Amino acid sequence: MAWVNARIIADAQQADALGDALMEAGALSVTVEDADAGTPDETPQYGEPGMETQLVWARSVLSALFDAEQPVADIVADCAAALGLQAELSIEDVPETDWVRATQAQFEPIPIAGPLWIVPTWHTPPHADAINLVLDPGLAFGTGSHPTTRMCLQWLVEKRPNGTVLDYGCGSGILAIAADKLGASEVVGVDIDPQAVRSAHDNADANNVQAIFFDASQTLPAPYDEQKYDVVLANILANPLRVLAPALTARLKPGASLVLAGLLAEQAEELIGIYSPWLKLSVHDTQEGWSLLAGVLPQ
Repeated sequence: MAWVNARIIADAQQADALGDALMEAGALSVTVEDADAGTPDETPQYGEPGMETQLVWARSVLSALFDAEQPVADIVADCAAALGLQAELSIEDVPETDWVRATQAQFEPIPIAGPLWIVPTWHTPPHADAINLVLDPGLAFGTGSHPTTRMCLQWLVEKRPNGTVLDYGCGSGILAIAADKLGASEVVGVDIDPQAVRSAHDNADANNVQAIFFDASQTLPAPYDEQKYDVVLANILANPLRVLAPALTARLKPGASLVLAGLLAEQAEELIGIYSPWLKLSVHDTQEGWSLLAGVLPQ
């Protein structure tokens, strides 16, 4: 099937309504972005679950995907007219693409630290004698390319924990699998996304790792419902890290390490304060505007 992409410049206040109208008129998908992205007029938007955000782009650009046989120009004109808009429209063909190969091309083997490499399943490990984490990201977050994941992996390489490890918000299972390969005695991962749990299981099997993964939206079976760990890793986002402070610290053995990531550098001091009733956290690393916090629960 052939497709075309219609790009429409619209006022930010009308972008959502126009996008809805285009979908009702037959668009296969619609995305909205800052029309001034990459220019001095770009307006970045930041947010995470639990935070209210408001689009303030002076101009929005909608990208609407259509079947090439549809009268796209007429559809866009009719939708814009119904909303009283003057649409600035351009239409371009979408070339036939092997989307699987195109997606895979985005992920190359990644050196992390020391002997640790992240190797997508469709690649041959560049160094057979390295500690290679064979990974299929699937539908779960976690490929090792993001600074938050990379800092957690580098912490694991540096500390080489040989006790029990809990990976809270495990995503693809990358941190749990790395902990196992680096010497942890037992590794458990939890995530509220069932697809992430399935992806983590598949990745553990591909690496011959015995990590256990659970759906955290359900009650964990005994003894995991109350088990404490030598290391607790949580690479999620600042807002859930705020809320989860009592739950995460309750999983620490005396003398255990807590590692938090997924927070911006400017959020570090606030989180250090939130966790101070339980333990002293400090900034262990900062990369590309993201920070990793680490601390030890007193004996």
